[in-house]
Parts: sequence; C-alpha cells; structure tokens
Amino acid sequence: MPMNSLRQEANVKTLVERMNLEVLTPEIDLESRKISTYSLNRPALQLTGFFDAFEGGRVQIIGHMEQVYLDTLSKPHIRERFAKIASYDVPCFIFSRSYHPCDGIIEGCRKYGIPVLVAPHSTSELISELSKWLRVVLAPRVTIHGVLVDVYGEGVLIQGDSGIGKSEAALELIKRGHRLVSDDVVEIRKVSDETLVGVAPEMTKDFIELRGIGIINVRAMFGFEAIKQSQNIDMVINLEEYKKEKKFDRLGLEDHYTEILGNKVVCHNIPIRPGRNIAIIVESAAVNNRAKKMGYSAPEEFFKRVNAEMSLQ
Repeated sequence: MPMNSLRQEANVKTLVERMNLEVLTPEIDLESRKISTYSLNRPALQLTGFFDAFEGGRVQIIGHMEQVYLDTLSKPHIRERFAKIASYDVPCFIFSRSYHPCDGIIEGCRKYGIPVLVAPHSTSELISELSKWLRVVLAPRVTIHGVLVDVYGEGVLIQGDSGIGKSEAALELIKRGHRLVSDDVVEIRKVSDETLVGVAPEMTKDFIELRGIGIINVRAMFGFEAIKQSQNIDMVINLEEYKKEKKFDRLGLEDHYTEILGNKVVCHNIPIRPGRNIAIIVESAAVNNRAKKMGYSAPEEFFKRVNAEMSLQ
C-alpha cells in the first residue's frame, strides 16, 4: 500500500548544475525560482506582442529563430517585451547556441527577478534534454512497502504482509543472478501514462533486512552486478498466506491488475505455504509476462489443444 505521495518541484539552481548553463544574472537567487511543470515554451508570439492564452510557470527557451527576430527589434521594444513575459512569473529564460542577449533583455528580467541563462546546446538538443530531465524530476511519485527486483529484465515488485518472506525471496533471486533495486521501501515515479520507475531511497540503497540476521549489504556480498539503480515496474507479485477456503487463479486466462499512481500494472496473488520456492515462482511469472508481451499465451495454447482434442472425439 502507498506510504505517501508527494508533489514534486525542481529549482533553477539544480537546472543550471544539471545542464551546465551560464548564469547572466548572478545576483538573483536561483534556488528560490521553482519549476513545477516539464512543459517548455518558446515565446515567439509573445516577442511580437501577442499574449492571448499565454501561460506563465514554464521555462522559456529562446532558440535561433527567436534570436534572429530579436536582432531586428529596437532596445526599447526588447526591454518591454521581456519585461512583459517576465511579469507572468516564468522560472527563467534560457538562450540556446551560446547566444548572449543584450543588456535590455537582462534589465527587463532583473526587474521581475527572473534569471537569464545561456546554454551551449542547439535549440532542439536543449529542449530534448531538458524535457527528459524535467519529466523524471517532476514525475508524480509515491513510496510503498515492498521489494523491487530485476528478473530477466522484468521489474517485479514483491508485496505482502510484514514477515511473509519478501526479502528472503529477493535474496534467493539475487543468488540466482538477478538484481536488487530496493528492499522494504520503494520510491515509484510515474514518468508517463505507461511507465512507472522504481528506485531505492538513499538511506536503504544496497541493503536488505533479514529477520533473525539483521541488515546485510548486497553490494558488498554479491558485487556491483547484483544491484540496479532503477527499474521499470512491469508486474506486481502479492504474497499471501495460504487459506484453503480462498480460491487462487489456476489457469491464468485473464490478467489481473493493480493501480499505482493511476497506471495499471499486472498483478499476481501467490499463496505461501511451507515448501514453496518463491524465487522460482517469481522467475516463472517474469518469463511468462515477457512471453505475453511478445504475443504468446500459454493458457490460450492449452485451451486450443483441449478444443482440438475434443473436436476429434
């Protein structure tokens, strides 16, 4: 179950460090300038004076086309237009292709405390890199109890009641050559409507807790190849105590799902009893999930064989 969900923000200082940008307004506090959306804007229309439907809050990218247009304007016009855009409380202006704007632009931005930055990248490269980075940094996220492992390239989130054996199953999977992402607590980010990415909180990274033994360092015991920094979440394995009266899926004809941050993820409820090898079951579930993605369904093939046999009788 989710532990907490947080609204994400980035700031311009982090952006400058991440993209290696030059700062032309060092007197402005970059850390206080917050970025709350990954949507970017090239203010070409605004530079002509058209502000209908213009939304503030977006990083403003001044590309080559805007730069060529600026060179045709008088300094008073430039100062006026940039002051107007800055009045919408935009996080910052970034000029691509190492373009250094005139003093009028910097003056207009200083009036409203908006940083002016310069990037060495081409406009398309800047937009692409910045969009990808902001999508990850600003992605909705939630922290949940569970263990995330990479099994044959499939991200398997193992959940269940405390003490049911999630960490022990993960340790057995690691011994079989698979990789740990996070034990006990998993931070999940929604980077798109189809993709959830799980990472370990900094404090618990590389560690597994085994009841009766304590904390062990997976990286120290099994090497760097036993650890993975992040992993897409492809399926959920929910471990449950076996109850005779409860019916569990025996055919697998229909996929069952759980919802995380609005995304549907394939989910299997696995009954636990003495003698069951959970690691092998998780491996089989991961391989079966990959097969289904590639268009193969074992239950469907089984029923085709059954129908074919019945048609001969």
